[in-house]
Amino acid sequence: MNTQNINLTNVDEFEIGGKKLDSRLLIGTAMYDSPSIMQASIHESSAQIVTVSLRRQFASNVANNEAQDNPVFWQFLQDFTQEKRYLLPNTAGCFSAKEAIVTAQMARELFKTNWVKLEVIGDDYTLQPDPFQLVEAAQELVSQGFEVFPYCTDDLILCEKLLEVGCNILMPWGAPIGTGKGLMNPYALTLLRNRFPHVPMIIDAGLGKPSHAAQAMEMGFDGVLLNTAVAKAQDSIAMAKAFKLAVDAGRLAYKAGCMQEQQKAVASTPVLGMPFWHNDN
Repeated sequence: MNTQNINLTNVDEFEIGGKKLDSRLLIGTAMYDSPSIMQASIHESSAQIVTVSLRRQFASNVANNEAQDNPVFWQFLQDFTQEKRYLLPNTAGCFSAKEAIVTAQMARELFKTNWVKLEVIGDDYTLQPDPFQLVEAAQELVSQGFEVFPYCTDDLILCEKLLEVGCNILMPWGAPIGTGKGLMNPYALTLLRNRFPHVPMIIDAGLGKPSHAAQAMEMGFDGVLLNTAVAKAQDSIAMAKAFKLAVDAGRLAYKAGCMQEQQKAVASTPVLGMPFWHNDN
């Protein structure tokens, strides 16, 4: 294999939600210091999917051609979708299935996509999803023709239920949103990955460092979604590039076959054939 021909920015094609992509990094649009930094960071990340939170007031204004409250952001979204890039509206801030369903319906009308990142929060402190409301909302949205990207925990039974009601994608958290703790439960995530080997899985939330993203990719996950780690970095643009490289490196390592851990030390230099130096003194 000629490693000089490997393009780390396009390790292998990625298909999700019926779209074929080059990038396995998904990125959010919140909390940046300015719209220009947001745009530059997303560009540097090479992400082809960006998440967008729908606020009812914003949706109402745009629907009435009154986007003066956020014209720069709205123009960016318009320009973004002109390329091979896609918006993933989310239902952030929803605490019931009913609220999430209505928000998703509004997002479909506004952003002209049937994709939705489904969030139904059950706890204010951890922002942990409510599993019962999440499954209920997912089932209804699937029946309405949505491609549901459910934000969930790493609970195996919850993920089984989401697949049973028609979700084609799973988005388990690495850690609670915005904590930057990385992959808190590698065992549960590994179990989940191994149990559903053919289901696209994106690690969503809790990643704080590029090494966290690389770890997720080395474990065989299909991609990562993050926001805070880039948006709140001292240099968001540089951090976006760091995450891009980490995702590519992790995916390449997974495809190459990572070395398995073992208890016994194994010499990298073979003992057989080594000269034996005898001291006669």
